[in-house]
Amino acid sequence: MKFGVITFPGSNCDKDMVYVLRDIMNLEVEELWHKDQNLKGADVIVLPGGFSYGDYLRSGAIANFSPVMKEVITHANNGGYVLGICNGFQILCESGLLEGTLLHNNNQKFICKNTYLKPISKTAPLTKDLDSEKAYKIPIAHGEGRFFANEQTLKSLEENDQILFQYCDESGAITTEANPNGALKNIAGICNKNKNVFGMMPHPERAADKELRNEDGKIIFETWFNLIK
Repeated sequence: MKFGVITFPGSNCDKDMVYVLRDIMNLEVEELWHKDQNLKGADVIVLPGGFSYGDYLRSGAIANFSPVMKEVITHANNGGYVLGICNGFQILCESGLLEGTLLHNNNQKFICKNTYLKPISKTAPLTKDLDSEKAYKIPIAHGEGRFFANEQTLKSLEENDQILFQYCDESGAITTEANPNGALKNIAGICNKNKNVFGMMPHPERAADKELRNEDGKIIFETWFNLIK
């Protein structure tokens, strides 16, 4: 299985993702450029974090019009796997591949710190085999991470088991205090109805190296890869 990692102008987590996938997970990786007209045989597409096009207009808004996104949308609509992390999540929402949007954090500040995530979806490949009793320690780094959707969309996300992660405290309790950005229902990640497109604000690739003394992100990747390989 080949993984394609896309670099947009302003991406800054693309090399981190390539390093984790290629050097830690020992997977085949194709580095893709935003102007590429094809996905070069990649089976799983990753949209990494960063500040694509300087976050002008809205985060992810301009990246949605990059040539490669036409191929990503076709890939997703044909059932191919797509993962967007942080800015990648924002791009997926702008493209319509995921519902809702990411607004400015409720404190109007950029937040960079460790958070804890509780796996929620029991049917999405990214989370279904994770320990639902464990709080996974995963860092965030964003200024626009507050998930928002109307009541009808939120109800649909819950009914279709599309909520991947919710922010929680170290013991796994989902509380207001554990919500770093004001996201509705503490939502840290969602998927589409077909469970093949995933978006999350926290950065598992920043918690996947033993040198960082935190491999909770590696656990998330390994669990997912074991299901889809």
